[in-house]
Amino acid sequence: MAAPAQGKHWRIRVFGLLFILAFAAVAGRAWFLQVHCRDQWLKRAENQHQKVIPLTPRRGTIYDRNGEELALSIEVDSIYINPRQVKDAEATARQLAPLVGMREKDLRAKMRSRRSFVWLKRQVSPIESRRVRSLGLGGVHFIKEHKRYYPNGSLGAQVLGFTGLDPHGLEGLELAWDSDILGEGGYLVMARDRKGRGLGTGEGVVSGARNGSSLHLTLDKNIQYIAEKELEAAVRSVKAKAGTVVVLDPQTGAVLAMANQPDFNPNAFNKFGPANFRNRAITDSFEPGSTLKAFLIASALEQKVITPTERIDCEKGRYSVGGKVIHDHHPYGRLSIGEVLKHSSNIGSAKIAKKLERQRLYRGLRDFGFGQRTGIELPGEAGGLLRPPEDWFEVDLAAIAFGQGVSTTALQLTTAMAAIANGGYLMRPYLVQQVVDGYGQVVRSNSPTIVRRVISEATAREVTRMLEMAVEKGGTGTLAAVPGFRVAGKTGTAQKADPVTGGYAVDRYVSSFVGFVPADRPRLVILVLIDEPRGKAYGGLVAAPVFSRIASQALAQLKVAPRQPVREKSLRALPKLVRRDLPSVPAATVSARGGKGPRMPDLVGMSYRQVLQTMERTGLNLRLKGSGRVVEQFPAAGRSIPLDSEIWVRLAQPMAGNI
Repeated sequence: MAAPAQGKHWRIRVFGLLFILAFAAVAGRAWFLQVHCRDQWLKRAENQHQKVIPLTPRRGTIYDRNGEELALSIEVDSIYINPRQVKDAEATARQLAPLVGMREKDLRAKMRSRRSFVWLKRQVSPIESRRVRSLGLGGVHFIKEHKRYYPNGSLGAQVLGFTGLDPHGLEGLELAWDSDILGEGGYLVMARDRKGRGLGTGEGVVSGARNGSSLHLTLDKNIQYIAEKELEAAVRSVKAKAGTVVVLDPQTGAVLAMANQPDFNPNAFNKFGPANFRNRAITDSFEPGSTLKAFLIASALEQKVITPTERIDCEKGRYSVGGKVIHDHHPYGRLSIGEVLKHSSNIGSAKIAKKLERQRLYRGLRDFGFGQRTGIELPGEAGGLLRPPEDWFEVDLAAIAFGQGVSTTALQLTTAMAAIANGGYLMRPYLVQQVVDGYGQVVRSNSPTIVRRVISEATAREVTRMLEMAVEKGGTGTLAAVPGFRVAGKTGTAQKADPVTGGYAVDRYVSSFVGFVPADRPRLVILVLIDEPRGKAYGGLVAAPVFSRIASQALAQLKVAPRQPVREKSLRALPKLVRRDLPSVPAATVSARGGKGPRMPDLVGMSYRQVLQTMERTGLNLRLKGSGRVVEQFPAAGRSIPLDSEIWVRLAQPMAGNI
């Protein structure tokens, strides 16, 4: 009888062991699911009980060098509907259609959706939002999103660029620095039941948002405006195809202004074409023409193949090179090196290039940055064209000496001239001074960067003296003179290539002037380029006066005092200046006390541009605080202007509802 009992105990032990193993497996699986995979299952549960709609992030602000806002994000309403909460789709569609600019049938189609969330219209205007809210329609909800806004309109448009609805950057700095500026948009989280139907009122909760970093630029909003205003006037007056202005600080390489015509308004970029978006200062290459002679002579002096006192026989205006005949615009005899630059002699330049020979001229131009990108923090920069010297024939060497057969960008040419202005250092141009995160911490910064020394300080001084001669009486750039200051610069007039014939067009030119001021202590390097002016095309007639006007106003903006006597009328007039509809403001009237003296005009309500235009027209020197429109001024309108006190206006941005 003992054997059967032992068999039962054996079976009990086996079943007990199997039970323990099964329990351990279930417990292990439960631990694996509840502990190891906890986050994964919680996320699945949330996805089943919540609907998540991504929202547009709040991009960081872009400031100019003085802290003025150039691009910012403002809160606006976006409208969505929950079709399951709409009681009367026909009536709702009929009331909404005219308010949001949509067709009734399109609205009815949205309301037939089985989803609990359908966008109706995103980033609506304050007026649209107020009108839709006033209806109090069931199932229609609002959520705050961020929209990019450019408070100065077209000011600096090609530099700043613009964004899409996402809102990722599509052009300019907005594109180049998109990952820094973008931030995180967060999510609209809505609860729903097991069948995906919305719970409660249908209002969601926004979470997960993070502001993007802000950019602090080297651009000066006032100088940018001056450059754009004068460029626009010049392009219109000569009926040109396009134009560009670049303003640099030669000591640091900081870009103070970069203006282009035609321009566009980034707040309504969809109304303009791609040609308006292009930043011609960095994307368009052109033959520099006679402006290249300054760098030819600088290279020749530095490499000691010529001396400042040497004289060149300019062959009475006709010189044969490689089977081609080179002409000067005037028959010159023997000229000094300075006179070759002053009178812009092609023959004198060709003979200097022959002394340098191919390799040394190529090396000299490369040292000045020609044929290579500057490295500016903007997308789409071109490198220009400077062919290897092995590909040059004798006539090519002569042509390159006066700016044909080589191409450059406006920024390259300005940077090269800055190297002469600052004593021989090629600086890397830059636009972004600092990147500041949402907590106010500087995460990245730029400082002046020397690329290399190009020429010695002695050579730079000698070339500067010669460039001053080009602006003096008898030179090609006399109209670039700035009253009260010494100016150094060079004109350029280059024929444009004809893609049909493969040669040069006889009626299409690029007119330019590049120079710096004051010549003895340079603060500004300015390039003015006018593309295809009609009528007279010489750079000295078309571009030089624009340089003078920009320099005069920009130096006043920087509070650089003139070192020479200044006549009362300091700005050279341009023909057919652009006139704007502005209120008429007298420069001076009889004071309330009966004496004669200037009185303060009424500036309240004016935009930043209108104030600057009033300052130019009346001669008043106002301090501008803030941006937007004038909300306060000192002294009050009509009051006498005190001679011993600062006069100012304060500007402020309109609220989002008034934009």
